[in-house]
Order: sequence, then structure tokens, then C-alpha cells
Amino acid sequence: MKLVKHIANLGYGSRKQVQLMFREGRITDADGDVLYADDKVAHETIRVDGEPLDPPPGLSLLLHKPTGYTCSTRDHGRLIYDLLPERFRDRDPVLSSVGRLDRDTSGLLLMTDDGQLLHRIVSPKARLDKVYEAELAQDLRGDEVALFASGTLLLESDDKPLLPAELEVLGPRHIRLTLHEGRYHQVRRMFAAVGNHVQALQRVRVGGLVLDGLEPGQWRQLSAQDLDTLFGSTP
Repeated sequence: MKLVKHIANLGYGSRKQVQLMFREGRITDADGDVLYADDKVAHETIRVDGEPLDPPPGLSLLLHKPTGYTCSTRDHGRLIYDLLPERFRDRDPVLSSVGRLDRDTSGLLLMTDDGQLLHRIVSPKARLDKVYEAELAQDLRGDEVALFASGTLLLESDDKPLLPAELEVLGPRHIRLTLHEGRYHQVRRMFAAVGNHVQALQRVRVGGLVLDGLEPGQWRQLSAQDLDTLFGSTP
């Protein structure tokens, strides 16, 4: 792939804008020597304004999503892309969230531009647990652990019962819930079904990955080791 297209695909600008960057001498190698659009050099040796290029396609991120942000590129208000370098939203292939957390839910959100990886993560065959912690509006009534584990709970507007889920009681109104599927607003709907209301909700783990000390709004690139941790022993 030609350098102009490669750099444009990383979101640094249109091809015309990247061509101008070459003419202005803003694109160099690691030693500071000016590069030209028809040069053939390795990705890791390229610098833009003295800074290394963003990671090539195959980028995957772990983001600690704060509340108040939407998993979208087009909605009004604050978007998860506002937490990333501005050019990340212009990458080709697109950097997408792996599933969604609603606006009022915080916590671990995966993002990737690798379509095969995205489908592998969301596939039921992956069997990736999702773990949430929640604060409830009312005290637990006492039968939720058994009900959620029974595999018989049917949510409003669904025609199939939920898979068994593990509820850990951390306090009268504080819980940790492990899900083995991902239905729309599932945690909130589960507690609504037992007459309660989720006041605060955070996803703390997906597969083997945890937030790992990231503060709300912070993110980090996933390594090959992270992906092994995500899937654990899952083929």
C-alpha cells in the first residue's frame, strides 16, 4: 500500500491532506530524514511531526467508559470517540465498539478495527462471561440469587428464559452479577423483573480482562497477551 493511502487510512487526513504533509516535510523516518510519498519504509519507522504513527490496522483497545458517553459515532452529546485521539474515528477500517454499554453504564468497553476479532468476541461460542457491579434503589428481597441462577427468568417482551446467571451479594443494595449472554439492557431488566431499580451500573470484567486500574476515560492498547487473557482457554 502506498504511504499516502496508508497514512490517510490511519485518520491523519484525506489523501490530499497527507500529500500536503509530505510536501511540507512533516513526514520523516526515525532519524528525522524527510520521507517522500513513493518511499517504501516500514510502518514503525515513520514519524508524523516527530511522533510515531498510530498502530496499523489490527488495533484493539480497552476503554474505561465513563457514564454520560454514548457508544456511537453519530449521536448527539458526548461520544466514546471523544475520549480517544480525534483521528481514531476516521480510521479505515473503522474502529468500533465491541457491543455497547448504554449511556448510563460505565466500565470495561472493548474496541477494535479487526472485524474477525469483533465477531469472535461477540459470538456465543466464545462463552465470554461479562461481570457487572451495581447499586440498587432498594434492598434485595432475598430470592434473587436462586431466581437468577434458575434459568427460568423470563424478561418482559422476551420469549426465551435467560441463561442461569450468578449473583453475588456484596451488600443490601450492592451486587456483582455474572452473565453468560448479552441481551438488551439485561442487568437493568433483570432487576426490574424483581421490582427493583439499578441506580449505578459498571462492567468490571469481560472474559479474563479487567479494568486493570484504568480511571474513567482512560484507555490502553491491547497486546497479544491481553487477547490470550481475554479468551483464556477458549479456542
